[in-house]
Amino acid sequence: MAALKRKSEPFADSEEAWEKKPKAMSMSFKKWGVEEVCDFLTQNELDAVIPLFKAEAISGSVLPDLTEEQLAKIGVACLGTRLTILQIIKHLQGKREEEEAQSNGFGTSLHLHLKVFNDPIHGHIELHPLCVRIIDTPQFQRLRYLKQLGGAYYVFPGATHNRFEHSIGVCYLAGRLVRELKDRQPELKITEQDILCVQIAGLCHDLGHGPYSHLWDGLFIPMVRQGIKWRHEDSSVKMFDYLVEDNDLKPIFEEYGLGERDRVFIKEQIAGPQERDVQQGWNYFGRKEQKSFLYEVVANKRNGIDVDKWDYFERDCYHLGINSIFDHNRFIKFARVIRVDGHLQICSRDKEVGNLYDMFHTRNVLHRRAYQHKVNRIVEIMMAEAFAKADPHFDLEGRDGKTYHLSNAMEDVVAYTKLNDSLFHQILNSHNPNLAGARDILRNIEKRVLYKCVGQTVPKAELTITKKDTEVFAQEICDIVTPDDLEEAERPLRAEDFLLDVINLDYGMKKKNPIDNVRFYKKNNPEVAIRVRKDQVSQLLPETFAEQLLRIYCRRTDPGTLNVTRKAFIKWCIKKDMPLPKGGDAVLELTPVRTLGCTQRPGTDDMTHKKNLQF
Repeated sequence: MAALKRKSEPFADSEEAWEKKPKAMSMSFKKWGVEEVCDFLTQNELDAVIPLFKAEAISGSVLPDLTEEQLAKIGVACLGTRLTILQIIKHLQGKREEEEAQSNGFGTSLHLHLKVFNDPIHGHIELHPLCVRIIDTPQFQRLRYLKQLGGAYYVFPGATHNRFEHSIGVCYLAGRLVRELKDRQPELKITEQDILCVQIAGLCHDLGHGPYSHLWDGLFIPMVRQGIKWRHEDSSVKMFDYLVEDNDLKPIFEEYGLGERDRVFIKEQIAGPQERDVQQGWNYFGRKEQKSFLYEVVANKRNGIDVDKWDYFERDCYHLGINSIFDHNRFIKFARVIRVDGHLQICSRDKEVGNLYDMFHTRNVLHRRAYQHKVNRIVEIMMAEAFAKADPHFDLEGRDGKTYHLSNAMEDVVAYTKLNDSLFHQILNSHNPNLAGARDILRNIEKRVLYKCVGQTVPKAELTITKKDTEVFAQEICDIVTPDDLEEAERPLRAEDFLLDVINLDYGMKKKNPIDNVRFYKKNNPEVAIRVRKDQVSQLLPETFAEQLLRIYCRRTDPGTLNVTRKAFIKWCIKKDMPLPKGGDAVLELTPVRTLGCTQRPGTDDMTHKKNLQF
């Protein structure tokens, strides 16, 4: 029975067996030659395969990387024998990982130093000591004071969450996904250093956000510095370097086996390759092409499926009171790395395609119901206008005593670190007469005296609209107003009274279906990546994956002006051959009239007879 047990469980008593064969076991298996490997096989009663291993010159350095496919290829025909060898190989892989971990500060006592965070989304999560050191810095603590959803808190009372908790959530999910891949596919040779680097990238990916998050880079900066190409990801990279330097963390990184190349890898995950060479196929320096899939974990440029979105979908839905139908846990469970067109990519089971469509649908729902909510947009536009008025009169001291304004603070990491959401109340409570205009706007937000949405239309075809175009459109709408209409308004209308807001909604890749860039695998053939067409999934999926909304807001809020503006916007839409606007705050009744030879089909909307409307 003992012999039978030893055959079925060849390495069950591994530590005891390790001591019994001095010739093979007295040295690290990575130093074994072919003869030591043969001795090891003899010890585990696998003499039958020794000639095969000798013929292929299998040494200890390659033994742990053998796969079942390779074993079959060299002639190990018996399935039971292959499974026995794979059990042994799994044990050797564990030994190798333990040796590497202990040599780089990842020893078995590491878990004693992990810090536990109780997160409302992911529960109790453990973070590596180096991640905790990063969290406990002024540059990272600043994220506590940056609201995740900008001005949405003024519309959704629950939207109080911030970039701090989101970043910790992304760090946790990044570690979970990569560790699952490591355990499921040892042949990928994912190291503990790889996992830690991906976690740190997730932790630090939002360091470069400005006050009220996307309000800063999406509204304020384009308003005050037109034409500048600035991404918060670029500032995140600068802030990461500053965080490491200012807190003297390089020795701590090295203590855990992370050098300069690893720090480059972290930054490349956040903002892409630091240098691009069109002549060279692989532009990343931090990791070689064999580990290209690691660049898809935190910010996936190929199809948008990444842990950053998973966390903010779940977290935003939780705080907004919106139900999420996407399950990121299922994606992690079925994730697999497969070679596609020469590159290793993260793929999923074919049956998970519906779950991924749910993910992109969740993104669309969040944009429509929250991020692009008309009142949320109005609040953020008003805040951006207030910050723009305050910009020339607000000074921040940077390095070497140099002074920066709000609009160029991102050029200096010291000045930028001082910027957070407290800016709103600094302006509101200031007695500086130069900030009076900005204060008035912020007070109106506090008193809920907001701009009003006059209406919204959906252009038939996507328009390329510049800031100059919006000014022209506003003047055109103003010119449409007749003298009779003006009697209803309190005073004449000006183009400055209107704001045109262009909103592009999509599934994350403009007009493209992002699932077209996802690869799947079948249960019975997990090594081959396949596509899944939309028509193979459901006939109820979208036909188009992008649309454009055109909204008009009015700075004046008296009912007469709003109704006059609403009428003018309707006439402008008719003139531009756009659908009639809906969803405004103006109260206006339209009376459709019949003309000779014109009949209205049941179920048609007012677009069919827009030329026959009278006011």
